[in-house]
Amino acid sequence: MHLFRRLIGRGRGRKQAVLVVFLIVAILLLGRLTARHEPVSEAGSWLKDADRIPKDEYNVLLLARADRKSPWPNYAEPKWRATSEQQRSLNQVIKAALSQPNKKAKFNNAPLWAQRRLQVKAATKSAWDAYARDAFGSDEYHPLSHRGENMTKAGVGYFIADVLDTLLLTGLTDEYKRGRDHLASTLTFDQPGAVSLFETTIRVLGGLLSAYHWSGETDTKLLQLADELGGRLAWAFGTETGIPPETAQLRPSGKPQAYLSSTAEIATLQLEFRYLAKVTGKQQYRKSVDRIMDVIFKAPKYDGLVPIYMDATSGKFSGGEIRLGSRGDSYYEYLLKQWLQTRQSEPELLAEYEAAMEGVKKYLVALSPNQKLTYVGEIQQATSDTPYFNPKMDHLVCFLPGSLALGATKGRALSDIPPAQLSARNREDLILARELAETCMHMYLDTKTGLSPELVYFRHIDPATGKEAEFGKGDQLVQPSGDILARGNDRHNLLRPETVESLFVLWSITGEEKWREYGWSIFSAIEKWAKLPAGGYTSLNDITIVPPIREDKMETFFVSETLKYLYLLFSDSDSVPLSQYVFNTEAHPLPQFSWE
Repeated sequence: MHLFRRLIGRGRGRKQAVLVVFLIVAILLLGRLTARHEPVSEAGSWLKDADRIPKDEYNVLLLARADRKSPWPNYAEPKWRATSEQQRSLNQVIKAALSQPNKKAKFNNAPLWAQRRLQVKAATKSAWDAYARDAFGSDEYHPLSHRGENMTKAGVGYFIADVLDTLLLTGLTDEYKRGRDHLASTLTFDQPGAVSLFETTIRVLGGLLSAYHWSGETDTKLLQLADELGGRLAWAFGTETGIPPETAQLRPSGKPQAYLSSTAEIATLQLEFRYLAKVTGKQQYRKSVDRIMDVIFKAPKYDGLVPIYMDATSGKFSGGEIRLGSRGDSYYEYLLKQWLQTRQSEPELLAEYEAAMEGVKKYLVALSPNQKLTYVGEIQQATSDTPYFNPKMDHLVCFLPGSLALGATKGRALSDIPPAQLSARNREDLILARELAETCMHMYLDTKTGLSPELVYFRHIDPATGKEAEFGKGDQLVQPSGDILARGNDRHNLLRPETVESLFVLWSITGEEKWREYGWSIFSAIEKWAKLPAGGYTSLNDITIVPPIREDKMETFFVSETLKYLYLLFSDSDSVPLSQYVFNTEAHPLPQFSWE
């Protein structure tokens, strides 16, 4: 105002005064508009809602869940629910994200994380160099015997196609070029042999499509290979119901026959074939995998949950095992990711996903008695009058924390979401995601090697009897009161990616530094126990003994998924933005798109 009075006092006239007032008001308005677009100011305006706990809304959700009629009258439900303490803890995470929305970027540039990221890059190069030295061009790699092995006589590019985008994203451009050029010059799918439809789709087709996208969508040779492979695999979709068999012929002849197909495998083809349809313009790819989903939508379910097999002749689910581990896992994962892939334009996919997660929370989520670990169990004998809860959890289930967080936020960071926009269900999903991720980390940190078994059981008190199930004392990872049990045949470690996948998603969404530190702990244990002196890495036979015995295999998913997620975990949180990409179940990031 002093400036205004001085200007008026100089006698520049009424018009000048009005002009000055107009300019000052315009500057003030511009400042306010600019401030609204500043993350700190906008986030600050949301802080008033960060302590909000929607108790009434959550109680309505819980009552509706309890009132849903169970398909199993004699089944003892675990009755999990988010606690008030967990609600308050989530609020602290939200407040921290809103208070320092740029905090992630500052940490990403820190020398510590840059150095750790370089170590993951070096590990990726070590794995590739060993493969290139001993087995270049082979589908699989056996690092102890220094040899490769093919899925078919000529090979299908299984290893190289699966790791191409990891080489690209980690900046190993020379290695990428060598792998890409080898595929372009030598790979053909016109050969005799049968391959796994699921594995070849997620690893080879997904890898080719991701490499095509991340190389700028200009490498027509990669797209040509993807199209050729997709056309040959698509033969398997020609059954009466559209439900494919588990194997596909590379030189198709006759009509495919399918009888019993894995639920996860038939429902984990869609991201790849839909993107292939988008980039080639061949809509038959999309129609084939959408037809599978139509059959799945119509099939009767158990309150959103499904058995791990489908009868391909009847189009109905089969068997009495319900789990989110092997043969079940990625069915649930792809319900959400298909919805995200086409920019949330297909509500039926979201409805199926939400119904499934409601079933998971009602029937499968339990709490261990001593360590109070939240975990996801299984249902056995679901088709009988006496179904029962099995406190078994595969490491594969550790994909679920990431999926829950992704579904709750649609891939956006908490720093970008007004707290009032998070529904009671969104909050519950975030709470469950964080609790399950902690349990997955216990599966690592509670062992002598710092690496997880392939699957575990939990000490469990039967809610129907109040008695604890018997277990072998020698199976406890932590003596004498640990709740995680690892039986003899389940103690191997294949360097799987599911836990680090969830750590990456949780870091990207919450900004909590602990998820990165957990990732560093896992990477350090891998470097200590799985790395070979001459280069390369091996699976491990028993992670409860030191040193663990090695197995003569380096899985392609170790490079394609585990190392990629670790590299991204230690990188800029927006290097592959979750609000713009979906990762297929083999960690190949594909762009979201619209059909129009």
